[in-house]
Amino acid sequence: MAAPISESWTRIEEWLAGHAPATRAALAPPADPADIAEVERLVGRPLLRPLVQSLLRHDGLLDRRSWLLPGSYRPLSARETAAEWRLLTSFYDRCATDEEEEEAVRHFMELGISSALYGHPQLIPIARDIRGGCLVLDHRPGIDRGRVHEVEAVEGVMRGSHEMWTSLPVLMERIATSLETGRPLDGHTPVVDEEHRLSWDFTPLR
Repeated sequence: MAAPISESWTRIEEWLAGHAPATRAALAPPADPADIAEVERLVGRPLLRPLVQSLLRHDGLLDRRSWLLPGSYRPLSARETAAEWRLLTSFYDRCATDEEEEEAVRHFMELGISSALYGHPQLIPIARDIRGGCLVLDHRPGIDRGRVHEVEAVEGVMRGSHEMWTSLPVLMERIATSLETGRPLDGHTPVVDEEHRLSWDFTPLR
């Protein structure tokens, strides 16, 4: 059971203030509830509570040169989420039959990767990396609801096996612990550059 996302944010903020003040200063103020409501209107469903709570704590990052999440991902603001959702869903095959979608979901669960689910309207983007890849929060009903997936144009949607992808609260709690201890998180180790910004060194796991 993960800690409430507000507790993880507090731990992250305190660590950044003492070790990476430039990244701490880049954390945006809370989102305007009207912007969150607009995202929900656009996607046609309520956003999962942990995402709303996170946006109401920090509406993304003010500095596009800063990253917060392992893999050089920058959390999106509510307005950026809406724009990214429009872009991603423009690539989704809405003409697929129910049988084809069920087959795509089955393959995704078995193989951990799916190009057929790329741009699925219930996969809500929450972060973006410097190469154009995204993290999405799964809003589909079923076993993966609330899970975080990585998405990029060539491979499609990737279902990570590490526990940090279990949910947004788990991801934020594991990030807080990695920052406080300096221990790697799925091969990603937190470091601070000469401009006092947080970044993550990646060493592939054997």
